Amino acid sequence: MAVFGLLFLAFSSTLLLLLLHFNLNSAQTFIYPICSGVNYTTNSTYQTNLKLLLSSLANNNSPNNTRFFNNTVGRSSDRIYGLLQCRGDMDSEDCKKCARTATNESTTRCPSKTKAIIYYDECWLQYSNESLISRLQFDPTLYLYNENNVTDPNLFTPKLNDLLGSINDQAVSISPNRFATGEDNYTSSQKIYGLVQCTEDISRSDCDRCLRRSISEFPGCCDKRQGARVIKPSCNIRYELYDFYQSQTAAPPPQITSPPNTNTTRGNGRKSSKNVVLIVVPTVIAALVLLSIVAIFFCLRRNKKKFEIIENADEISTVESLQFNFATVEAATDNFSDDNKLGEGGFGAVYKGKLSEEREIAVKRLSRNSGQGLEEFKNEVLLLAKLQHRNLVRLLGFCIEGREKLLIYEFVPNASLDKFIFDPIKRTYLDWERRYKIIGGIARGLLYLHEDSRDRIIHRDLKASNILLDAEMNSKISDFGMARLFVLDQTQGTTSRIVGTYGYMSPEYAMHGHFSVKSDVFSFGVLVLEIITGQKNNSFDSERAEDLLCYVSMTAFSPLFPFLLNL
Repeated sequence: MAVFGLLFLAFSSTLLLLLLHFNLNSAQTFIYPICSGVNYTTNSTYQTNLKLLLSSLANNNSPNNTRFFNNTVGRSSDRIYGLLQCRGDMDSEDCKKCARTATNESTTRCPSKTKAIIYYDECWLQYSNESLISRLQFDPTLYLYNENNVTDPNLFTPKLNDLLGSINDQAVSISPNRFATGEDNYTSSQKIYGLVQCTEDISRSDCDRCLRRSISEFPGCCDKRQGARVIKPSCNIRYELYDFYQSQTAAPPPQITSPPNTNTTRGNGRKSSKNVVLIVVPTVIAALVLLSIVAIFFCLRRNKKKFEIIENADEISTVESLQFNFATVEAATDNFSDDNKLGEGGFGAVYKGKLSEEREIAVKRLSRNSGQGLEEFKNEVLLLAKLQHRNLVRLLGFCIEGREKLLIYEFVPNASLDKFIFDPIKRTYLDWERRYKIIGGIARGLLYLHEDSRDRIIHRDLKASNILLDAEMNSKISDFGMARLFVLDQTQGTTSRIVGTYGYMSPEYAMHGHFSVKSDVFSFGVLVLEIITGQKNNSFDSERAEDLLCYVSMTAFSPLFPFLLNL
């Protein structure tokens, strides 16, 4: 338990320094920044032009209810293009507040970068040294989704598709500002709410292309989720099972025949504690997690003889040696009956099965919309089959039959960690000794993936639902559907497709698409806090904070803090 003391001591000291530099209040609901391009030089002409551009976007004198502003400042290589789009249901005052907040915070969120997209719930700001106005942009794309699945996907999916198609047609054909919302009945007591929007500078045909592509990407990223967003520079789509937009339809803006001029905006934005999570907490948690992982890994290396790494137990030479017959798996799971269904995630449902020799297995039936090709699937299977460690769920084989793709794993009887730590009754079984054992097992599994296996693997989706517990409550990392392989001495990768679970993604991955072992380390730190507190990061409910990470930061100096140091 000394690790926890060291962990929280570093956390509190780092937090104190950060709280001295950041105001706990913020005007708007910040989502993510995407920073790219090269660094510009301090006090350069480009920086001066950027300040002029941001000022013009923040201080505009466009007519009331105008929610789109753009401008271009400078010449030649120092020219900079910018636009700001407010959400269609925001009134004039709220739009001005978001414009003011976004322009004020942009250079802090993307310091010294020539390109940036800053997303808030109420608006989004974009600037670049390359022309972007009236230009359709599909990437980079940001995917966010609710961890919980709908109860009846067969009923939900068609209704969602109909709703999104309907409001897409409204935004493209009817709405003067490329914005539409709508709702439809999901069940007798529940509705689906949807929102679509394009930036007002692109044509209606380009808006239609952008929205339709976004809709087509929902099955691959967010299938069966209770809520999700696909956010692109030129358009965004969101749906939820609750009313998240202004119910009163906003008045359409007047027609503008030329680019809007600039003016002054007045008023102070209302403040929210949510930005604490997204500004202060990521930095705090990064320091917290780095210290905890180093401390635990140091202990593991020092005591390496105390645990076993099972590698090369049996060498796999071909993918075919792992292939199961579909009829065998179908019989083992009783034709994938609901009685054998263990759960469902973003990549597919998992079923319990029993082979003829009474060996129990877990079968993951991948979604047909997963987007993974046959060769990619086989390569992933071969990679995972070579990962043999007591703290990783072992892959036994796979099956391909027509459009069906199945992964067969060892059966782990105590299900996933989230079923224990977030259950008010079951979590009483997890005393501090068991929790420490679970944390140590996860750390050992990560150490193997990052350092001790033949290939360095970045998991990219480490969370409580992806940690399984065997009969002795040993933790096993599972679900490698988003894992990435690093070659030789590679230490970092980059992607423009940002996927993952909101609240667990590290800042450098969410902001820049950079992933490395540090990405898993950050997720591990969030997971450690959940195991310690028994509270879920993404659905934390408290009058003092909207998020577990924010709550921990705010209570670090409470009277309970000395008690935590002695755990």
